[in-house]
This record gives sequence, structure tokens and C-alpha cells, in this order.
Amino acid sequence: MLQIYNTLTRQKEYFRPLHEGHVGMYVCGPTVYGDAHLGHARPAITFDLLYRYLQHLGYKVRYVRNITDVGHLEHDADEGEDKIAKKARLEQLEPMEVVQYYTNRYHRDMELLNVLPPSIEPHASGHIIEQMAFVQKILDHGYAYVSNGSVYMDVEKYAKDFPYGKLSGRNLEDIKTETRELDGQAEKKHSYDFALWKKASPEHIMHWPSPWSEGFPGWHMECSAMGTKYLGEEFDIHGGGMDLMFPHHEAEIAQSCAALGHDTVHYWMHNNMITIAGKKMGKSYNNFITLEQFFRGEHSLLTKPFSPMTIRFFILMAHYRSTVDFSSAALEAAEKGFARLQEAYQRLQKLQATAGATTTDAASVLAEKCAEAMDDDLNSPIVISLLFDSAKRINSVFDGKETIAAEELEQLRKVWQTYAIDILGLQLEGASAGGDEAQTQALHGAVDMLLNMRLEAKRNKDWGTSDKIRNELTALGFNIKDTKDGFEWTL
Repeated sequence: MLQIYNTLTRQKEYFRPLHEGHVGMYVCGPTVYGDAHLGHARPAITFDLLYRYLQHLGYKVRYVRNITDVGHLEHDADEGEDKIAKKARLEQLEPMEVVQYYTNRYHRDMELLNVLPPSIEPHASGHIIEQMAFVQKILDHGYAYVSNGSVYMDVEKYAKDFPYGKLSGRNLEDIKTETRELDGQAEKKHSYDFALWKKASPEHIMHWPSPWSEGFPGWHMECSAMGTKYLGEEFDIHGGGMDLMFPHHEAEIAQSCAALGHDTVHYWMHNNMITIAGKKMGKSYNNFITLEQFFRGEHSLLTKPFSPMTIRFFILMAHYRSTVDFSSAALEAAEKGFARLQEAYQRLQKLQATAGATTTDAASVLAEKCAEAMDDDLNSPIVISLLFDSAKRINSVFDGKETIAAEELEQLRKVWQTYAIDILGLQLEGASAGGDEAQTQALHGAVDMLLNMRLEAKRNKDWGTSDKIRNELTALGFNIKDTKDGFEWTL
């Protein structure tokens, strides 16, 4: 039975959905004011893994992943300029032009990483009415106050009735000490009160009419409003990056309890950070590398382009709750590991059963161990190591050193399909990405032609052309391997 680590209780718990056979899951999606980077890829892949596994277990999953396109401010959640509005002002665009452009690019990157689309992808800007209604409920229950057209959560009053800080493990006294006073916060009762609704300044270009002012919702409000709209007042799983635990998710809990009188989420899950030299990767630290830069190899920290599947494999090689420190060398190691796994899978498809071979229980044991690893808090590194162990037998049979019975071969193929492709989401199918036979033949012909041109360039010592062809194909998702007879490639 599946066990997941519940951040709220800080322990592994057996997963028991609220409704038999159905799971409601909400994950914080991107703020679309710039290209997605590796830090965005990790939660997307982590919760894609969970989504895939829950479906594999037979659950019908309603997966909601939001798009933040308003209310995400500079400096902190209350002050500064909305990031979408700032981008629009600087580039002289409509805010929704910025949103649409980067949402399209985010979707493209997610598709390349083989991240399944969610069931529902609501935008904060499309749910202003729901957010205002949620704010009004909190006001009605006495846990918020209006000041100069803005609405703030009265954290101190809330903390008298509910345990504020229970998700992050902080208490109110610690929060009081840690919270710094910022300019423009005189309208708050306390510096640690957070905005539910902000009155828009005259130059602010994203605003809506409300009972309190012409303004916009606070950043935390969107998830409370949209989560309950699509999943109900109680739902199973809420996920996101560990950096969202405080203040974002802590504020969500407070908002939900203040508005509804009870907690909304049963299981909180958080993936850990990707770091560079021990420091969190992110836009706020100006040390991020966009996914497109990874795919094209266009960054000073990258030695070469890396395919989307190398990125996915690199992330899955670490447990989702562990920190992953990025380096180009680590990605190169992941690339080699993925190539070995892909080679084993392709050999598995070519294997022929040996007449009269004795059936072993190797495939069934592999299936059991993979299931145990996934049930143990989505332990993808163990699943990958088990597949590598299985690859040794596949290679041994392929090289004629061992035999394999038809029943075992069929079961082994099924295990690889289930865990490597369906659950881990690795694209190991080889060159054909679907379509009819003519399209597949055309694809093969075009790639072979380019790689033959590359061979000719290498013979002529035209290394610039040779590298360009390889790099461009790699950026498009092709995995190229030089051999003594020429080359091999997969998509």
C-alpha cells in the first residue's frame, strides 16, 4: 500500500483517499513571467510521477495545477510590483500577452519533458470573483480587517483559535521575531499580517473592482479559492516546492481555516530544491538556467546541450525529498546512464525467447520490488537501480550468455513498459514517436541523411559542422551514439 511523506505530520503515512477510488490533487504551478528553469521542472516531474502512479494504482485523479498570472509581487507577498505587470510595463505589452507567451512556452517545455497535462489548469486572473468571495468569508468570521482599501489577515487573532505555523513548524513568536518591517506597511496592524486583497496604486495595470477597493488579490488567495472550487472544501493532496511551505502554504492553511472553520488538505507534499554550488536555483537568485538553454546548451555552466529526457532522468535519479546539486558533470553522468537504460530497453524489444529455457521468477521479483519502491514514498532512484540490475540480464541474454523463456520475456517487457515508461515517464521507444509508417520512414531518412553529412564533415575535419549537426539534433531530443561502424540514434 502506498505510503507518502506528509509534510504536515512530518512522517510517512499510508495514503487513504477521502473518496473511494477518487483522488483530488492540487499542485502550485508556475508564475508565468519568464521561461521555465530547472527549478520549475522538478515539481512538475515530481507530481507527474505521483499522478502517473496514482492512476497506475487504479485511482481516478482530478489533478489541478494553477497558473499564477496576477498577485505574485516583488519583495514579499504584500509589497512591490506584480511580476506580470512589471514585465508588461517594461516590454510595453498587455499583461495577458506576457501571460500567454510564457504559458505557451511552459506547456512546450512540459511536453518535451513528457509531463502529462493536468485535469484542470486554472488561472488566478480567471477566478477573481471566487477569491473575493473567499476574502469576504474570512472578514465575516472576524479573522481579517480592512485598512485603506486593502484587506489583511489578522494573524495574531487567528493564532488564538488555530495553530498558525503548524506546516512549517514555526510558532508565532518566532515569526514575529523574523518578520522585518518594510516601507509602506503602516496600514497593517502587525508586520506579519499578509494581504488577502491589495488596493491598486494608480500606476498598477492589473486591477479589478471589489467592495474594498479597485485592486487585486494577494498571492496566497488564489490557491485557497481555486483548490476548493475544483476539489471541494476537503481534498487529498496539495503539493509544491519546499520553498512554498512558508509563507505560501502556511497562509493557505490559515485562509482555509479562517473561511471554512477547518483544514482543507489531508496530505501536504513538498519536493526539495535544486541547487547550484549549494545555493537554491531560482530567478530571485539570478542563478537559474532555463530549460531551453539546457536543450540548446546555451549557458556558460553547460558543456553541451542536454535532451529533455536526460533532464527528466537526472531529476528522477534523486528522491523527490532530497536536495539535488546541479553541475554539468552530473548531467553528463545522467545522460550516460539514460543511454545505457535506453540501450537495454531496445535490446529487450529485440530479444527472442529460447526454446526449452527454464522460466525463472526474475521478472516477477523485479515487478514486486519496483512496486515496493514506489509504495515507499515514490522512491524513483530505487526503481531506476532495479531497472539497471535487470539490464544486466537483458544484455547477457542479448549477448548469448544466458537463455530466457517466452513467459519470462513477456513479463519482463511488461515490467519495463509499466515502470520505465508509464510510471517514470521515460521515453524509451526509440526513433518512432508515433504517426504512420510513411512519416516514420521519412523521419529515419532525414536524420540518417544529417548524420551521414556529419560523418562526412568529420572525415574532412570540419569539426564546426560536425558539432553543429550533433548539437542541433540533441537539442531536438535525439540521442546520438558514435560507433565503429558509423552511428546509432534514438528519439
